[in-house]
Amino acid sequence: MKKIAIQGVKGCFHHAAVSRYFEGCHYKLMECSSFRELAISVAKSNVDIGVMAIENTIAGTILTNYSLLSEYNLKIVGEIYMPIQHHLMANPGQNIEDIKEIYSHPMAILQCELFIDAHPYIKISEYSDTAAAAKYISICKKKGLAAIASENAAKEYGLEIISKNIQTITSNFTRFFIIKNCYKQENDYFNKASLIFKILHTTGSLSKILSIISSLGINMTKIQSIPIIQRPWEYSFYVDIIFNNIKDYEKMKKKIHQIPCLHQLSIMGEYKNGRIKS
Repeated sequence: MKKIAIQGVKGCFHHAAVSRYFEGCHYKLMECSSFRELAISVAKSNVDIGVMAIENTIAGTILTNYSLLSEYNLKIVGEIYMPIQHHLMANPGQNIEDIKEIYSHPMAILQCELFIDAHPYIKISEYSDTAAAAKYISICKKKGLAAIASENAAKEYGLEIISKNIQTITSNFTRFFIIKNCYKQENDYFNKASLIFKILHTTGSLSKILSIISSLGINMTKIQSIPIIQRPWEYSFYVDIIFNNIKDYEKMKKKIHQIPCLHQLSIMGEYKNGRIKS
């Protein structure tokens, strides 16, 4: 049985990502109160695998999580894209008119801004996690309290959904990385890679690397710059690429290594593209 670390408690979106990615497998969850605790648990082999959110279509990239992956030398072995649907829930027998206070994670509150604005008489209180907020009002049993969380959280903590799909933007997705403390490929097939470039602070250095990627017909799906704390005004570049031919990928790595301005190239992971084309 795999032991899997998540940020949050049962019923959170990390839990939902685990359920979908490891569907049909037996596993035990380790609930972490922070992303750093998650990263440390994976790095110390307290768990077999970690599942970590990395970006959201509304909120953008979680920059600190990229830094944690580098700090603890964690490897990406997979990814999953999850639709995020927020629901207002409370202890059974209540409706929206009964609610005086709503608890949820700050990001969930932001993503439900229009719904919240339509009910200005309700107090909004931030909580560490959406599912933890649901768990809190379930234990509290006090009337007038509600949480914004997932449908799974409502089921997990015996709550009743008062209003469904209250997120402002319906097309809301979060991308999660599947991470380990050492690189071991889950299967022989991979068509996506996450790389880190550290380049010398010279004119045109980044464009030379991007030109090589483009010339080989490799699709770059993401580029993210992260400041190097010890070296002001210098950056690491996190790049995701998708390719159809592994030979082209190997050729790309060889060519990039020959560029004089390259300070370091690290492979964070090679894995199967988790995004399903519509």
